[in-house]
Amino acid sequence: MGDERHGAAEKQEIDYLQDGHSLASWFFTTDHKRIAILYLVTVTLFFLIGASAAAMIRLELLTPAGDLLTNEGYNRAFSIHGIVMVWFFLIPSIPNTIGNFLIPLMIGARDLAFPRLNLLSWYIYVAAGILLLFVLFGGGVDTGWTFYTPLSSVYANGAVVAAIVAVFISGFSTILTGLNFLVTIHKLRAPGMTWGRLPLFVWSHYAVSIIFVLATPVLAITLLLVAAERVLGLGVFDPRLGGDPLLFQHLFWFYSHPAVYIMVLPALGVVSELITAAAHKRIFGYWFVAYASIAIAVIGFMVWGHHMFVSGQSVYASTVFSFLSIAVAVPSAIKIYNWTATLYKGDIALDAPLLFALGFIGLFVAGGLTGLMLAMLAIDVHVHDTYFVVAHFHYIMVGGTVTAFFGALHFWWPKMTGRLYNETLARIAALVILVGFNLTFFPQFMLGYEGMPRRYHVYPPEFQVLQVLSSGGASLLALGYAMPIVYLLWSLLPGGRRAPANPWGATGLEWSTSSPPPTHNFVETPTVEHGPYHYPLEHPVSRDDD
Repeated sequence: MGDERHGAAEKQEIDYLQDGHSLASWFFTTDHKRIAILYLVTVTLFFLIGASAAAMIRLELLTPAGDLLTNEGYNRAFSIHGIVMVWFFLIPSIPNTIGNFLIPLMIGARDLAFPRLNLLSWYIYVAAGILLLFVLFGGGVDTGWTFYTPLSSVYANGAVVAAIVAVFISGFSTILTGLNFLVTIHKLRAPGMTWGRLPLFVWSHYAVSIIFVLATPVLAITLLLVAAERVLGLGVFDPRLGGDPLLFQHLFWFYSHPAVYIMVLPALGVVSELITAAAHKRIFGYWFVAYASIAIAVIGFMVWGHHMFVSGQSVYASTVFSFLSIAVAVPSAIKIYNWTATLYKGDIALDAPLLFALGFIGLFVAGGLTGLMLAMLAIDVHVHDTYFVVAHFHYIMVGGTVTAFFGALHFWWPKMTGRLYNETLARIAALVILVGFNLTFFPQFMLGYEGMPRRYHVYPPEFQVLQVLSSGGASLLALGYAMPIVYLLWSLLPGGRRAPANPWGATGLEWSTSSPPPTHNFVETPTVEHGPYHYPLEHPVSRDDD
């Protein structure tokens, strides 16, 4: 009997990567960690597709003449780039991969509350992605990622309805993920894991899950109405049929501005974890940072009208939206100040995760400050629909979310895979990405302020120098993004170095398990006796470079 118990304990401690090697063991798993890996693979594939479309755009813009793509071809290139990047990479990137993997580990749970729904969310995401690929290879769409009416409902060419259905289906995956996170955080916390002991990463995902559940249905019904108008001729948004095109903008941006925080809030949670681990200090003002996440989610529902300053809406409404758009910057600024205070007099370890976190802070601040400019009525009217908006959006979404995603991947890679990557190459990649990004998008601020409209591929010759500079930066940025793919995969080869359970000297619950974690996360349910940033160490754990 004792031998049987001993064998059961050993089986319990098998890490999740060794618990079955067949395809069926992966495609029918309900282990949140394996589902996170499935998401990681698929979002990476969509990132490569969206990046390929971006490469076509930057190649086209090297010259003032439209000599690579036709007018319609260019429209389809930026449309597929936007649709893929927003709904199939940026929104699921951190929550569905890093969040899926870590939330149960961080709160001491064996899995998410609804493991089968978790797997179903991945299958729904894949089904939506396959449909979008059919749209892509079938000629694409030329509506832009916003599907503005009546362009999308009446005039656009291509498989518009199929693209709308793909985004519509992907929304169910988002809703299921948000529901799963909310119930898990409420009901499955380990004994002693009070709200005041939740990691800030979990707080950020709690806030973003609220947006998942409340905002996504608004987008779903809006896109369904666009498809119905296009197919059935219903007069919802088309003014010729008695519809109102501004109604679409109100509904779309009511979702899509909170969607900005869907992309950014998880990134903010990642950076909080990276900063505290690098400084080996409890984060300064824990409750301010935690409540700031909730404040961003709540205020984010109230600022959609700042996208419509030139649409003809009431000047009084625009004034209110301008004020609220400035107000939403306050909780974001609180996080920046508190991270800075956390680093002050910390025992800093300049490893790659911290470099990515610092890069995020710089890029996010630049994007946030230009966001304040766009919240001002007078400035927004001047730069609306120019490359200034494109640069601002990318500083937040790409400079912010993608940089934090890479930081998270580097920080938790040893935990996810049990392997250590080449630290020197990782530091170089972080610097290459930072330089390449600024070289790509900072010239676009100048282009936009000088009057270069977005979505044009034929432009006056005086803009060419800045466009060439931007395209050159994109090449460097592509190199920076490719480097982690190479050395992270290289670390998985048989010669890769094994990772200890806690290579960073961090204090969260996820670091109390082996690397990679056991199938059921914990051999015994842990009892939490202190907060997530209880740092007794005087110095961080050193890790030799490769």
